[in-house]
Amino acid sequence: MCERVGPDHIVERLGGGPPGPGNGPGLRHHVPGRDSPGPGRGSATRDNAPHDSDGSADHEARRLKMRQVGRLDNFGIRRVERLDGNIGYLDLRRVPMPENAAPAVAAAMELVSGTYALIIDLRRNGGGSPYGVAFWCSYLFPEDPTHFNDIFHADTGETRQFWNYPYVPGNRYLARPVYVLTSSRTFSGGEDFCYTLQALGRAEVIGETTGGGAHPTRPFPISAAVHIGIPFARSINPVTGTNWQGTGVVPDTPVPADQAYDVAYGKALRHVLEIGDVPPPIADEVHAALATMNGTPS
Repeated sequence: MCERVGPDHIVERLGGGPPGPGNGPGLRHHVPGRDSPGPGRGSATRDNAPHDSDGSADHEARRLKMRQVGRLDNFGIRRVERLDGNIGYLDLRRVPMPENAAPAVAAAMELVSGTYALIIDLRRNGGGSPYGVAFWCSYLFPEDPTHFNDIFHADTGETRQFWNYPYVPGNRYLARPVYVLTSSRTFSGGEDFCYTLQALGRAEVIGETTGGGAHPTRPFPISAAVHIGIPFARSINPVTGTNWQGTGVVPDTPVPADQAYDVAYGKALRHVLEIGDVPPPIADEVHAALATMNGTPS
């Protein structure tokens, strides 16, 4: 069975819904932005427990609670900044489900939408929802269908496809360089994020090889105090035909994690110098920033 999460619709496995033409038992179709409350509604995710989508009071209460908790850390968006030289910077610590975090993601992308290049810092990103990964990545691609990732579920034989969204709130970030920072602590959904962009040639990955967790797991109790995580699915990238399990995401530019920011910022600044029609105040910022990084007076 193949479920496509992406530009035309999202298909969700329900707990025994009525069959429909071409659906099979227990499937329902949602069109993002039309008959669902937000993009990316789904069931099992990489780091989030499966949840129902039947609109029940319990489901809505859980969603509300997740939103409230998510706001406490701004849905993993630790920092959004315009750096000198008109470079955008995002520090993302986790990848939440878009049905909860879409307004925060849209706000962050709006704040960097006018920059000449973008740095996405995933060095402390421990993972999250593959639906959230697809939502973030959709901002970096046109609305044309782009296949991001597949997740094969061994227990059901189902393959869930993740595609870009045909609509995202606000402006997409297109035709400008993107640099992704990684460390050995970057894991799971954070790795999905950088692996997808790297495989599609949309970003340059700078930093350390990541942790290597591509197989979603579920906890199984051994005792009252001990649980073990057992993989039940695996990611399959449509470009590479494989994933980053055990190997991690190997950066395009390998440097120690604590040097990745400076390397990416330097690349971004040099890109701005090559544009040619940069207003003088911003060009001055670029020269001053490069001089500071090189240890010379501005």
